[in-house]
Formats: sequence, C-alpha cells, structure tokens
Amino acid sequence: MKLGLVGDIGGTNARFALWREQRLEAVRVLATADFATPQQAIRAYLEDLGQTLAEVDAVCLACAGPVRGDEFRFTNNHWRLNRPDFCRELGLSELLLINDFYAMALGMTRVRPEELTEVCPGSADPERPRLVIGPGTGLGVGTLLPLGDGLWRALPGEGGHVDLPIGSLREAELWQHLHRQQGHVSAENILSGSGLLTLYRASCALDGREAVLASPAEVTEAALAGEPYARQVLEQFCCFLGRVAGNNVLTLGARGGVYIAGGMVPRFADFFLASGFARCLRDKGLMSRYFDDIPVWLVRAEYPGLLGAGEALQQAMEGRQAGLA
Repeated sequence: MKLGLVGDIGGTNARFALWREQRLEAVRVLATADFATPQQAIRAYLEDLGQTLAEVDAVCLACAGPVRGDEFRFTNNHWRLNRPDFCRELGLSELLLINDFYAMALGMTRVRPEELTEVCPGSADPERPRLVIGPGTGLGVGTLLPLGDGLWRALPGEGGHVDLPIGSLREAELWQHLHRQQGHVSAENILSGSGLLTLYRASCALDGREAVLASPAEVTEAALAGEPYARQVLEQFCCFLGRVAGNNVLTLGARGGVYIAGGMVPRFADFFLASGFARCLRDKGLMSRYFDDIPVWLVRAEYPGLLGAGEALQQAMEGRQAGLA
C-alpha cells in the first residue's frame, strides 16, 4: 500500500489524514456540520492538500456508531453512508469501515509512553484484556484482547449506552430526576459533552439553583476557575466515569489496564487526576480489591483514533493483528 486515507469521524468533527509508510501525514480537522456528506468532506480535504482520489490506494473510516452491513447512520451527526454509493462516487474499489472505538483501541497499540499519564499505578497483566473508554461527543468503549506474542485484537462495542450506574444517594436523586425527564438514562447521557451540561442542569434543579451556565465549555471553565458549584458538578462527572469504567473492568476482566481516551478529559486533566475517579472506579463492595494493581492511563496523544484507523488499514492490507509496544 503506497498511500492510504484514514478518517476518524465523530459527532462534531471529522479528522482526516494520509497514511504513508505506517505514519500519519497532513492531519486536518473538519466540522461535520459544514458538509452534507462524508464524501464532500473527503473531497474538500484532498483538494486542500492538492491530492486526487486517484492517488489513494485504500480508505479506512472510523465512525461513531455500530458498523454492520452497507448502510451506516452516524450516531451523533446528520451524516449517512451507503458503502456501494460511497465507493462509486469516489471511484474506490473498497472501503474499510470500522467503529470509532475499535480504531481508538487499535490506536493504543501505537501511542508512545510519553503520551500516557498515570492515573492509577499498577502492573498490567499481559494475558488479560485492556479497556479503552472515553467521553467526547458521545461515550466510546472498546477492548483490546491479547493474542500472544505481542499481538492484540480490538473489539468494538456500544458500552457507552449501558445504564448509568448509581453508587450514592445523591446519584440516585440525579437518576430519578433524569428518568422523569427522559426515561432510560444511559451512561452517555451524562458522560459526554452534552451530558456534562445535562448533569449541571439536573444538579441545579435538585438544589433549587438557577442554571446560569449554558454550555459544557462554560461548566468546565467555571470549574477550572474555582467556582464551587461547577467544581462539584465536574467532580460528579468524574465519579460517574469511574463507576462506568469499573463496571467494564469487572465485566471484561480487564486486568491488563484501562485507557481513558476521548476528547473531554484531557481538557481538565489536572482536575481529573485529583478527582474521585479512582475511588469510584474501585467502589465495588466485595470486589473492590479486584482493582489493586490494575493500571489506569490518561491518553494525551493528539490523534489516537486516526492512528488506530491507520493500523486497521495496515492490518487489512497485510492480513495480521496489531503488535502492542
């Protein structure tokens, strides 16, 4: 494969890059709202680089949502994709379409040690799975399974849509308020960009406060500036993330470690590291000691999803599984 094109498409942004000699080149970030279709976005990306589709040997797109069959509807934006129509319009013989957190999980095989910050110390069990979880526009969850000889297989999933767990009376009150408003309360309803604002508004409603902050960014900025109530809300966000991650660790037996990825947490990394995340991760009653020695890392790599899409494309071309450095 001489030249590949890879994309990591979420609810808000579409990240594109060229994949040449197992490295990313010419990364660009485009707003999905600016284009009617992913085809239009890809054409705009290549035109900006002065490249043509004829020069591209293969394409891999990592997309937010469950991938199966030839029809794909993006979970958190207006784009739709029909594989035959997509290939025909862009003159491609084949499109590799993968789940975004399948790509994120594969991206962990190429992240450098200096791009990881230790959240919880531990010793990774090389024979057990690793969990990859991250809030952004939505909440993504993926898994890395060890195959031996340093090789790993990524598994996609929709773990962001599991029920929001409850671990305290306050959390039960928040859940009841949200359930009255919307019915089913998923983890993603809170652990996402829009979810942070939902959590803030629900908290204000319970406490009889006026909700003066109008966006997730405002909540985060107020918390980092020291505003006590916003800090309380962001703390609760981190606690919920710990509970959801802990549930996934127990389900998967993920003693190989946990990667906290996605676009949100790195924006308030210092706050997160000092939060109740680690306490709530292991708040599992009789199984709390299960979390002893399980390492947790915060991923600070800039484009891990694109790296994973590149790795998936490389695997498809070479017919192999990823090696984990």
